[in-house]
Amino acid sequence: MQSTNAENTKKEKKTRKVNVKKLAVAAVLAAVAVVGSYINFPVFGSKCSPVQHIVNVFCAVLLGPAYGVGAAFVASILRNIMGLGTLLAFPGSMIGALLGGLLYRVTKKPWLAIVLALIGEVFGTGVLGGLCAYPVALLFMNADAATTAFYAYIVPFLISTVAGSIISGAVVAAMQRTKVLDTVKRSLD
Repeated sequence: MQSTNAENTKKEKKTRKVNVKKLAVAAVLAAVAVVGSYINFPVFGSKCSPVQHIVNVFCAVLLGPAYGVGAAFVASILRNIMGLGTLLAFPGSMIGALLGGLLYRVTKKPWLAIVLALIGEVFGTGVLGGLCAYPVALLFMNADAATTAFYAYIVPFLISTVAGSIISGAVVAAMQRTKVLDTVKRSLD
């Protein structure tokens, strides 16, 4: 009976250690997204920040969907507090991080998993996030429904996420080729 309790305690400590590591990496990536928000360009009322999408892909690959959504949420809050983003940061970044993380887990083939994470980020942020940004703009940002089409945010979100996804795809692919990605993932597991 006591050996079972000792084993459970060891497992709990190991689980906490893993969670702390992932939480720390998520916090650093959220900080990178916030600092990277200084690199932005306006498109149709939204501030496009490709660095957020780079971070979303890294979170999807290294941490999974839950930590990715958490990092995107924290980055969106901080960006808004600091005046570096708009409320449109929430639907775009969080949906992209979630879908990228979920699609990354679909296959065991490393190259295909990376491609699926990129597709998830682009579709999640660009299309789904762009569509979800419309009600946010109407309800909280005083956008005029008569002059704003429900699909108006898809184009700027796609521009931003495609730029960030191309960069992150190249970096993650290089990390995969050099086995750095496997090393980092093992250290987090």
